[in-house]
Amino acid sequence: MATDRRQRICDAAIDVLGTGGSRQLTHRAVDAAAGLPLGSTSNVFRTRDALLAGVLDRLLERETAGWRQLTTAGMPRDVDTFAALLAGLIEELTGPQRMLSLARQAIFHEAAFRPDLQRRIDAAQRDLLHWGGGWLAALGSTRPERDLRALLALIDGVLMLRLANPHDAPPTAPMFAALLRGLRADVS
Repeated sequence: MATDRRQRICDAAIDVLGTGGSRQLTHRAVDAAAGLPLGSTSNVFRTRDALLAGVLDRLLERETAGWRQLTTAGMPRDVDTFAALLAGLIEELTGPQRMLSLARQAIFHEAAFRPDLQRRIDAAQRDLLHWGGGWLAALGSTRPERDLRALLALIDGVLMLRLANPHDAPPTAPMFAALLRGLRADVS
């Protein structure tokens, strides 16, 4: 029961962040978004920092589930297939999952000023690098961790631009394919 309430509060906080940004994230706003009595959020998360940490953990949990779902499609057969898969991910994250992506951007901005949030993000990234590098190795990367970092940077950049200006949406599959081919060709 407590886990359900905590998750409900965190999901409501994600909605608040995704619709209004970090300035709108208050205990009262989360109570209202969750449809809970006033004070419910502060009973679970006493401070704003605790609320931010809980929200980040929930975001990372949902993001990790998304990456795992992506990997259930199996190892990519070739660069173009993988690039198309990534382009589909961008479409999902800037379309139906736009609010989640906006919340992610807001919480990552908060992390720039909070070392405890940075540590959580670092741990999640290490996990992603650990199991995600296999995809790039299967495509011919000789340095999968380095190459995955480059790919994740491109994904984050494309996401940020698409979220800020959804009307400027060039095709992303060719960008991903070009990066992947370049990484595969780089043997230095």
